[in-house]
Parts: sequence; C-alpha cells; structure tokens
Amino acid sequence: MYKNLERHRIGLYEKALPNEFSWEEKLKTTKELGFDFLEISVDESDERRSRLDWNDEEVYGLRRLCEKYDVPLHSMCLSAHRKFPFGSADAAIREQAVIHMEKAITLAYKLGIRTIQLAGYDVYYEPADKQTHQCFIEGMKLSAQLAERAGVMLAVEIMDTDYLNSLSKFEVLNREVNSPYFTAYPDVGNISGWNYDIVTELKLSKPHITQIHLKDTYCVTAEYKGQFRDLVIGDGEVDFKAILNTLKETQCVVPLVIEMWAQDANWKENIILAKERLNKTCDDVGLLRIFSD
Repeated sequence: MYKNLERHRIGLYEKALPNEFSWEEKLKTTKELGFDFLEISVDESDERRSRLDWNDEEVYGLRRLCEKYDVPLHSMCLSAHRKFPFGSADAAIREQAVIHMEKAITLAYKLGIRTIQLAGYDVYYEPADKQTHQCFIEGMKLSAQLAERAGVMLAVEIMDTDYLNSLSKFEVLNREVNSPYFTAYPDVGNISGWNYDIVTELKLSKPHITQIHLKDTYCVTAEYKGQFRDLVIGDGEVDFKAILNTLKETQCVVPLVIEMWAQDANWKENIILAKERLNKTCDDVGLLRIFSD
C-alpha cells in the first residue's frame, strides 16, 4: 500500500475533553495529545443545540482557531435528533427534526466539516412502531437530498439500541434511502456489544463506511443489559485486534475517532492509556501505528 495511506487519521470525540474547556483549550489539548482532528458534538442539550444558531462571527472565529492549532473539526456527532426524532408521531417534532438537519448541514458547510454522524433511532423517548419506522426512512431520504445539495456526507451511527445495532440492518436501510451521501458510521463497541461478528459486519459494509468510532463495551447477555459507554478502550470486551486486522486486510483507511467521556480527573490519563493500547494492537497486527511516538 502507498505509504501515505498506511496510517489512519485519528480524531477525538469532544466529550472526551472536560466540558468546561474553552474551544481554544479543546483544540490545543487535542493537538498536544497527538490527534489529527476533533469531532464536535451537537447533542440534545440546549447548550450544544444552540451551536446550530451560531452567527458567522462565531462560526468563522472557531474555524480560525482550528487553523491556528492545525486541528480541523472533521466531523459532527449530531445526536440532537434523540430529542427531536424524524420518526416522531408528532408532526411538529418531525418538522423540528428537519430544521435541525438543515441547520447542521449549514454549520458543517461553513466549518469545513465533511461528515455528519446521525443517530440511528426512529424514536427514542416515544413508543416505536411501523409508522415511526416509515417516518424515519422518509426523514433520511430528505436529509440525504439536503446533504447532496451541500456536498456534506451523512453517516448514520450503528447504535446502542436494537433498532439499528448492526451494519446488516444499515444495509437494508441504505437500500431504502439510496443516496451516495447516506453512509454508515459504525461504532465498533455498539456492534460488538450486541454480539454481532464485528469482522463480518465490517467486511459486509466496507464500501459504505465513512468513519468509525472506536469505543469499548461489555456485551449484552440474557441476564445483563450490557454497558455501552464510560469505558477506557481496552477495559471492555471489544476485540480491537480483530477490528484493526480487518481494516488492514480490506484496505479500509477511513478516519477513526476515539469515543470516550471525561467523567473524572483521570480523563487525560485515560486517553493516553487508550492511545498506548491501540498502538500496541497496531503492532500486533502489523499495521502502522495510529499515533506517532
């Protein structure tokens, strides 16, 4: 393989950094920790949803900070649709879902963000049925058209609930949406946590994968609901050796993002430990280290 294709670009999820950090502190720390980019979060909280209404001075001020520290906002984790889902039985909420999508695409376009990760839920706080599923599909079709027009990629996350918890299920959804701007964003922790064969899943959807979340989890069992967050990479049951080896075998070089959360004062040590473990795994499978020494 051409040597400049050997090392994956690696990003850090914004919530892996303390929330009280300023944007300058977040970007500077991301750079110091050896990451190539930062993934911005627009979740269901009022604070982060308000980012969709930033004025141009705020947007381009942040973009200049990204240029200063050479840390782009390569992707956006758009989980605000958990509160305003496309599948809602309430037409007013579905309208809000579209408005959020339009604003997110505009923000991404201005910030230079290439990929918007969508939450793979038809609904989250409401009962699900055939109608919520159909409304979700229609919402994804419209979202894909909006993304096509802007040239911004949408990538639906493989989730921690059973609605869309495998790439196999994504492939069925993808046939319905049928757009080159509607792709997959597998979270290897979620797929593994639901006991799917991660190697088979990655190979199945390789042509449709835009980006990958690296996250550790504990698997669902008949007696245990699993744990889908707040683990340091290497502390759970995800087979990162098999994952990285599969990326090597399939020559899949999409960007990777470490998804962790800054839950306590050890957030920085946890990121450094995750980096060391991932580099060790790269050594084990003969893949160029993700992080340089």
